[in-house]
Amino acid sequence: MQVKNARVSVVLGSAHYGTLVLLARRDGATVSTKAHDLLRDALEMHENGVLKEIAAERERSIDPTKTLTHDAVWRHRLRRK
Repeated sequence: MQVKNARVSVVLGSAHYGTLVLLARRDGATVSTKAHDLLRDALEMHENGVLKEIAAERERSIDPTKTLTHDAVWRHRLRRK
C-alpha cells in the first residue's frame, strides 16, 4: 500500500540534532517539519547548482552566428501580434 507522504529515518549526531531542535523552536515548528524544510531547501540548492552547470555548458558551446539577439526576437514577436 502506498503512503501519501514517504518517510525517511535519519540518524543525527548530538550536535546536529541540537541545532535542529534550536532551529525548530526558534521558528515555532516541529523538529520533523524543520528537518523537512531544511532538506527541501538543500535539494533546491543542489538542483540550482546542476542547472547552473547545464547553462554554463550551453553558453560555452553556443555558436553566436546562429543565434538571434534580444531585440530581433522581440521585434519578431511584436510583429506577429
